[in-house]
Amino acid sequence: MPVRRLDPILVDRIAAGEVVERPASAVKELVENALDAGATRIDVAIEDGGRTLIRVIDDGCGMDEHDLALAVERHATSKIPDGDLTHIATLGFRGEALPSIAAVADLSIDTRAREAPHGFSIRIEAGEKRGLSPSSWPRGTRIEARALFAATPARLKFLKTERTETAAVVDVVKRLAMAHPDVRFSLSTDSGPLFDYPACGADGARRIAQALGEEFRANAFEIDAERSGVRLSGLAGLPTYNRGNAQAQYVYVNGRPVRDKLFSGAIRAAYLDFLSADRHPVAVLFIDCDPRIVDVNVHPAKAEVRFSDPGLVRGLVVGALKQALAEKSHRSATSGAQAAIDMLTRSGAASGFAAFRSPAPANWDVARSPYAPAGFAETRQQAFPTGAPSADARPHEGFADATAEDAPLGAARAQLHETYIIAQTRDGLVIVDQHAAHERLVYEKLKKQRAEASVERQLLLIPVVVDLDETRMNALAGAFEELAALGLALEPFGPGAVLVRETPAVLGEVDAKRLVEDIADLLSEAGDARALSRRLDHVLATCACHHSVRAGRRLSAPEMNALLREMETTPGAAQCNHGRPTYVELKLSDIEKLFGRK
Repeated sequence: MPVRRLDPILVDRIAAGEVVERPASAVKELVENALDAGATRIDVAIEDGGRTLIRVIDDGCGMDEHDLALAVERHATSKIPDGDLTHIATLGFRGEALPSIAAVADLSIDTRAREAPHGFSIRIEAGEKRGLSPSSWPRGTRIEARALFAATPARLKFLKTERTETAAVVDVVKRLAMAHPDVRFSLSTDSGPLFDYPACGADGARRIAQALGEEFRANAFEIDAERSGVRLSGLAGLPTYNRGNAQAQYVYVNGRPVRDKLFSGAIRAAYLDFLSADRHPVAVLFIDCDPRIVDVNVHPAKAEVRFSDPGLVRGLVVGALKQALAEKSHRSATSGAQAAIDMLTRSGAASGFAAFRSPAPANWDVARSPYAPAGFAETRQQAFPTGAPSADARPHEGFADATAEDAPLGAARAQLHETYIIAQTRDGLVIVDQHAAHERLVYEKLKKQRAEASVERQLLLIPVVVDLDETRMNALAGAFEELAALGLALEPFGPGAVLVRETPAVLGEVDAKRLVEDIADLLSEAGDARALSRRLDHVLATCACHHSVRAGRRLSAPEMNALLREMETTPGAAQCNHGRPTYVELKLSDIEKLFGRK
């Protein structure tokens, strides 16, 4: 077939596929234009998930007649007047957003420049301009895109459900809103308003709370670090406040929301010791740097970036998060306490509390009933006329005195089912999972000894011979020195066997054969030095898990209090090596609510 030039409108529609993948892409481009125009208020409205209508209204600087005519032309922009792509200070710069949207939708723009006597409007239908005309639009710009992808049915067919597309739009607007707390954002659909975030000035934490909820801010810690002219700030969630996917990780480079493997990998590496592989932290991180050291012109969607020194940026993110985690991760997420309250409330409603809802006899005096719920007047609580108590629940000898209640985790008062420690604080109580807590303590000791290259060893009276298959043997052969640094002294002992002479002293009595086999399995999956280092950390976690205080072991009062005190001074003690919480704290006010006393 002969070679021919494509129709210009068809060319625009093909090119638009790189910029406008779905309704959320169009919303992102239009909101970014509004921000670049200096808007202080941006209102977004969509219908049918953005298929039928996308409307963005802002109070920015607007456009005059000449700028409006050029704005809908491909590669026409006001963002880089000097043509320097190495110094981009705006969100948009490619000059593709408006013409790309106009190529796949019916686009209308009403705008008015500041100090202009009136505004102008333009209509583009199926890629064809309908000309400019005067408009009475008062201020800023209104852009409407209707019948998105009507001209490209193939693209329309692959859109998700209305609910899914709406969720994508919500995510896009929230991401942009968190980076610009000084701008008011609102979003509505054909079923009603979804949110309206008032401007917060320079209070970025307040805007983050508006977008992600107060629960996140209560379970997050601040990040503020700088290295070689690159600054990192924001909020990162406690390890026990996590998610099943990485969608709740928000990263910005010079105010631009990005999705880049560099950052997802760095965040994962920082939380590696605190979360299991199937859980992901929540974080909002802002990178501010010289625009000359970052390339944002990688993809038309502008969601990927490239740094001139990616190692510097990755090291900053990992180092700052790890340092903050070491200082702050002794806290446990408040969501655990709320979950416990909810569970107790539900279980109570299914049993004794259900009596509140049971039909009552006609002569039943609710106020005098022992099941009377909160809200009924009572003078004072009367003592039950019973005999002497059958057991004394007061602290016995060996339990901490009342002054220990001032400690963060309180004073141990009891052990339930030889698994959970109950501690009393000044304003509530703490429930500790003894195995999970001791597992973290042992793991942190092993890591500290490894970092100091002085792991204490214990010499086996009778060395243990471990037979291994070829795969396991090959994996161990290249890691004898690294394992020796961990306190595990191995040496070859003929074909397919190793001799275990020393083990880490902190592990106490250990099944050397099982330990070596587990380590060999882990190392057989390592591909490079970094992977080996991660695997060795995993080895430490495995050792700590296998040799911690087990559930079912009865502890004395001094042992319980010693565990609590050590938890208070150990980094990451609020969660075990798998990301599960080691303790749940219940405030006295929460307990009183359970019993209708408040």
